[in-house]
Amino acid sequence: MKRIVYLLTIVGIIFVGCNPMEDINNEIDAIDNPVVGNAEYTLTDDDYEDLELGFGSFDSEDQARELLPDFLAGLYPFWGDGSSVVVGYNLYVGNAEGVSDFTGADIYEFTNSDYATTGSDAFGFYPNVNATNEIPAILDAQIASPTEGQIVLAKYDQYTETPEVGLADLVAYNFAGSMEGWTVAEESGADDVWTSQSGYVQGNGYFGTQIANEEWLVSPSIDLSGESDLKFQITQELDFAGDTSLIKILVSTDYTDDVLTATWDEITLANPATGDMASSEDYDFSAYDGETINVAFRYESTDSDAARWRIASLKIKTLGATGDTNSKGEYFMYSGGTWVAVEGVYYLSSDDFDAMGEGSGQPGQYDNFSSSVSPNNYLPAFMEITFPYGQEDEEMFIIYDYFSSSTGAQIRGNLYTVTDGVWTGHESTIETTLQFGHDGTEWLPDNTIQYTLTGTDYSYVATNYAEVEGFEAAAGNLASFGNFNRTGGGTSWSDEMMFTVLTDLLANVIAPTAEEGQKYVLSYDVYVGSGAVESLSLIKEGGEWILNE
Repeated sequence: MKRIVYLLTIVGIIFVGCNPMEDINNEIDAIDNPVVGNAEYTLTDDDYEDLELGFGSFDSEDQARELLPDFLAGLYPFWGDGSSVVVGYNLYVGNAEGVSDFTGADIYEFTNSDYATTGSDAFGFYPNVNATNEIPAILDAQIASPTEGQIVLAKYDQYTETPEVGLADLVAYNFAGSMEGWTVAEESGADDVWTSQSGYVQGNGYFGTQIANEEWLVSPSIDLSGESDLKFQITQELDFAGDTSLIKILVSTDYTDDVLTATWDEITLANPATGDMASSEDYDFSAYDGETINVAFRYESTDSDAARWRIASLKIKTLGATGDTNSKGEYFMYSGGTWVAVEGVYYLSSDDFDAMGEGSGQPGQYDNFSSSVSPNNYLPAFMEITFPYGQEDEEMFIIYDYFSSSTGAQIRGNLYTVTDGVWTGHESTIETTLQFGHDGTEWLPDNTIQYTLTGTDYSYVATNYAEVEGFEAAAGNLASFGNFNRTGGGTSWSDEMMFTVLTDLLANVIAPTAEEGQKYVLSYDVYVGSGAVESLSLIKEGGEWILNE
């Protein structure tokens, strides 16, 4: 099939008047479906996010047919009957075999007591500890009744240098792309105040205007048994606040499942939240030594005061070892009664993400990929640097953290294979297109092909109809001038004659193998006293080309 180029054409509106914008709006209001347009449009990463397609692709063509009409209505709000758009999109065809074994694996995150059993008196493995050798014993102790073939991602921290004794994190919540197991509790109001963002959790009661809401974000139970001399620190930001007392950090020792029946103590910081993301002081938290507690962030807004509260992290500290750590992960499979390290799979560490850039819009900013920070832009180079001696056809699963604004924190991955000396990722999506047409009311999937006759097509008609009864004079005129005479004279082409030759062209030249239901709009040059262009819409039904009315 010949390549077809779609050009944007907008007709039917003339703007005049002293106030251009007012005239434009009045003109649009006065005309039904005032614009007829034709265009090509390829979906962007932001479009997939708006469509709540966290993986940046459609699962099927049927899903694209279902979701794209409303999307096009928003993209081309003034386009009407006869308009056509060819939409380019990514269609999911499947991950490489085996990837889901790792992206869907169980996760075990190491605790302070786990490190202690290996001789590390800190909150991570010491630099000289071989974590791979130590992990199986910990999994044996912590995972009850493992099953044959079960795969676990063991996530742990390892110091990059010998830690120093001082304040160290006993409990740490990093809210980048995750609620970290915290739960939302509504007190009043109908809006979702607390949301997960790529770098923090956010409380916000502004929904186009200030709206009254009271909503809590409550931590899981935190067991501080045996702990003493505790400190509390929060990293937060507060914007657009009138009355700062509307936001509160609260602690309870008797919370069960009802925020209104529990007893809550308010934490008053010397360094409260301001308009910059900043960490508070190490607040004296010793009142909760040895207790089991819940921490809550209570957000309240009014019809005239709706602050934006962002919380990046929360830490409860105690005396211990501290130092820079690398957050890592390794996969283990339960086989023959033991936990065995899985070969051929690599989980990106926080240091790996940092090595790709720590600035805004780079992987190391939040130690994850996202729709705006695509793994495809970084992993090929990462593979060449990290595994430079890969042999032809060697395979490696690369697994990583990913944040989607529509579905939150995820674990994703891909299979990389050395092909012609280069690490190449498996393509899980293909680029394809789907055409939509506007029927005067809505956008509908449409297979119409808009085709403009070429010189070869005109020659075909002139040659093949030169001796056909009733067509001789018109065919001769076409051969001489290269267009269809439509003036009504002796060499003119009637509507019936045009239908005959155009259906002949479709059946034998332009689309001889077209499927049933295929539509074409053929455009051709005519002479009506001056040069012009006419079009005819046709559809194949019952094996024959007929008018598409």
